[in-house]
Amino acid sequence: MKAHVPGDAERPPRRRRPRPFGLRTRLVLAFLLVAAVGCGTTAALTYRAARNAILEQTQDTAVTAFRQQVETLNTGLPVDGEGLRNELQRIARLGKPRPWRVYAEYGSLRVSSTDRPESSVLTPELRRRATAIGTTHGSFQRVVKNGTPYLTVAVPAVFSGRGGYPASRPTGLVVYAVMDLGEEEANIEAMVLAARDGALPALLVALVPALLAARGVLRPVRELRHAAHSMGRGRLDTRIHAKGSDELADLARTFNESAAELERSVAELRRAEARARRFASDVSHELRTPLAGMLAVTEVLDEDAGTLDPDTARAVRLISAETGKLAVLVEDLMEISRFDARAAELYTDEVDAAEVVRKTLINRHWTDPQQIVTALTEGIRVRLDPRRFDVVVANLVGNALRHGGPPVTVRVYAERDTLVTEVADRGPGIPDDVLPHVFDRFYKADAARTRSAGSGLGLAITQENVRLHGGTVVAANRPDGGAVFTVRIPL
Repeated sequence: MKAHVPGDAERPPRRRRPRPFGLRTRLVLAFLLVAAVGCGTTAALTYRAARNAILEQTQDTAVTAFRQQVETLNTGLPVDGEGLRNELQRIARLGKPRPWRVYAEYGSLRVSSTDRPESSVLTPELRRRATAIGTTHGSFQRVVKNGTPYLTVAVPAVFSGRGGYPASRPTGLVVYAVMDLGEEEANIEAMVLAARDGALPALLVALVPALLAARGVLRPVRELRHAAHSMGRGRLDTRIHAKGSDELADLARTFNESAAELERSVAELRRAEARARRFASDVSHELRTPLAGMLAVTEVLDEDAGTLDPDTARAVRLISAETGKLAVLVEDLMEISRFDARAAELYTDEVDAAEVVRKTLINRHWTDPQQIVTALTEGIRVRLDPRRFDVVVANLVGNALRHGGPPVTVRVYAERDTLVTEVADRGPGIPDDVLPHVFDRFYKADAARTRSAGSGLGLAITQENVRLHGGTVVAANRPDGGAVFTVRIPL
């Protein structure tokens, strides 16, 4: 699969640092783990089979040869110790696959082919099995003594049937052979070392197909990730070239289908949004001219209202007030449409923040100390658009005067590299379910309230102006009562 991303040459995807235990690492480790388990299992089974074959071959050869030699044992009863020693030495020299150390026990008599009459390798269990009643075939046992493996064989001597004695009858004489298995153990250790030395190259060889397999799996995933990032940046025409019939190809086709459907839906939403913005803008433009004439007429009527009868005067004043509200609404709609069209611009200047706030309050005649309390830090120089900042302060103070309780406190101060403007009132505060929506357009806390003193767009325009300055505005409730709006603009 290959991601088709428009404009990639101008804006290449941002590279991410590889994770230490990412999908590639896990795939390679899993592949190597399977290879290691396979090598280890094969080596273990081979070692076990070879070890058993080597030991069994040596054991069978030794046991068969020793039994044959014992059958040729030429000694009679009573047992002659010196003659028995000579026989044992003869048997020891004829040992297969290598010489044995041979021992014989007859009652309390102990004779061996060496200088030591007894062997510490022979176990009581072997003696017990060799001297069991009716035993004529003997027994063997592998023993490890001081780290050295030995093969021990016990064969009881039987009467040959000559001299009037019945054949295959035990004589009470038991002959033992002890053979060192060090050579076989060395061969087995050599096999273990060979298997171990061969495992590392095998793992290194297995690393190549592991990397190839990981690359084959991760390439489509990486392309899918890049395509998802491109769509997240707004490139909804991003598609992935899918080929094959495996699960990853199916995933790529599903992604393309989802992207196409999303592109169609977003395009329709954008067209609807553009139509709505254009409608609001066109209506606002069309209303401005007649509203200007209506405002002029209502001003004249207001001046002559005192000469009219009371009912007519009230009607004239009502029309004048509603026309003024309509004019404010139209201006706010025009401003919102400029923000939606990304046509709003900043005309910044370096100003004294306290002076700008003070002018805002004076121009709107908000100078009554019973209504407005100011705490303005002097000398804070900030670069901003004075007209838009004037709208921000005016909307927040006006909102506090209309919906809160006096006195309204206006504070301006610097906090680190930020200009902070707070507008707080002493009213009942903002209900918790209303707080998340105070900056929504035309939001009404009371669904039954159809009329309001403002246009319903003041706080939305405030938020847009603050965002245009790169700042934030939040609404909250004071612990001691009342609402507080906090504006933060980078200095």
